[in-house]
Amino acid sequence: MMLEIIYAVIPVVIIGIICGAVLVVASKIMAVKENEKIPMIRECLPGANCGACGYAGCDGYAKALAEGETTSTNLCIPGADEVSRKLSEIMGVEFQDVVEQVAVVHCGGDCNHTEDIVDYCGIKSCAAAKLIYGSKGSCSYGCLGFGDCANACPNDAICIENGVARVNTKACIGCGLCVKACPNHLISLMADVERVVVTCNNKDKGAVTRKACSNGCIGCKKCEKVCTQGAIKVKDNLAVIDYTKCPECDDFGICARECTVGCIVLADLSGVHRFKAN
Repeated sequence: MMLEIIYAVIPVVIIGIICGAVLVVASKIMAVKENEKIPMIRECLPGANCGACGYAGCDGYAKALAEGETTSTNLCIPGADEVSRKLSEIMGVEFQDVVEQVAVVHCGGDCNHTEDIVDYCGIKSCAAAKLIYGSKGSCSYGCLGFGDCANACPNDAICIENGVARVNTKACIGCGLCVKACPNHLISLMADVERVVVTCNNKDKGAVTRKACSNGCIGCKKCEKVCTQGAIKVKDNLAVIDYTKCPECDDFGICARECTVGCIVLADLSGVHRFKAN
């Protein structure tokens, strides 16, 4: 009986050894040599894997740089100038400045300016509330306040304050993960040098918006009329700023001062813009 078992096992062992040897040889012959620059570049990147660079995470950007798919060393927004400088040294190209960005929440509909119209008892998630009710508040365009954006933020730069998401620009690294997480598309990335923000996303007509939120844009076009550079236009009942024209303004801030409902505000978006390592 024992001999029968041994005779049965020996062929299996021999076949296993042969297959293992074949795999080892194949791995050597068919191995694809990795570009030595890829691990060097990858080590410089912060590891946020946010996709702000336009590639599938840090690995994708590192591969694109190493293989010449792109020569832009300033695409890593979270890494800012420090990372761009390191990448420029590795690639042997001139330093390219990074346009630092921060997240901005286009909603001023906090508990003092709007109210809930349903008693939501479901999963505490903006995505879930949006899917089931559309909105729990009187403004269907407003912040749902459950913090999906805060949960997505790798740097603890967002919190829910008085029912609305608020961004700490000193901690924001501009990765854009919060932008993707918001089901109402209330959050956008802006260059941190900008100083004027429209804190509304409601595209309903003025009377409807006013009933939903006392801080919402009513599309009165007063900001459009007082802007000397034509930087503000009301589109779909909502004020929209063309930031390429805004810096030329000879009466900076007049749009915010003249806004009928106060939904255009002056804000300091500058921050230290440094990724916090895990």
